[in-house]
Amino acid sequence: MSAADELAALMDDRGWLNYGENVTIAEHSLLTAAAAEQQGHHDTLVAACLMHDVGHWLDEPDDGYGIHDHGDLGGDWVAARFDAAVSEPVRLHVDAKRFLCAREPDYHDRLSPASQHTLTKQGGPMTADEATAFEARPHAIDAVVLRRLEDDHGKRTGVEVPPLSHFRPLLDRLEAGGPQA
Repeated sequence: MSAADELAALMDDRGWLNYGENVTIAEHSLLTAAAAEQQGHHDTLVAACLMHDVGHWLDEPDDGYGIHDHGDLGGDWVAARFDAAVSEPVRLHVDAKRFLCAREPDYHDRLSPASQHTLTKQGGPMTADEATAFEARPHAIDAVVLRRLEDDHGKRTGVEVPPLSHFRPLLDRLEAGGPQA
């Protein structure tokens, strides 16, 4: 089974759950990927945006807000199917929220109430040393871009949500190791 088929099955099974946001997890993921694509980001980041919350669909939720360590869980799932340029922004997107809250004090107030709740479960804003170490990690910049895209575009209502099939050629090409523009 291809990664796109597996993702479709996960979306059909648990993707339509809502963990305290105005949109379902599937809608959130699709909107985030669409924003990345519309802004001209590279294919690997678009794919990471599409799959950044796959970890929520891989186990039972911790509470009404999903799986708090879904970044690591999802990053492992993506890493088994795609290269690090796709999997590591997925793995790091939770830490990117902590990083942004540490480096931009007003960022916390921009988060949805659900994201503010999970931030407390995920360790809160990073310390200065944690933030410096995060910045040095490969793919940290893409994780921060992903985080901004999901917070700014992935929770909008009343906008067209592209179907997963729109991203199928991209996922198939990246899984097969094709060009990664």
